[in-house]
Amino acid sequence: MAVPKRKVSPSRRNMRRAHDALGANSYVEDKDTGELKRPHHIDLKTGTYRGRQVITPKED
Repeated sequence: MAVPKRKVSPSRRNMRRAHDALGANSYVEDKDTGELKRPHHIDLKTGTYRGRQVITPKED
């Protein structure tokens, strides 16, 4: 069974966790509608992906 030889200090523990934070979501402006959307995602309002009609648009 693995047992630590020395105590990990809070400073070293926090330095190890420095890269674990989540980054902010990125958004791009849609060329047709001008609305912000996530890249590489289907636009649910129009039902298009990369200029092609993929699904039928949602009815409100």
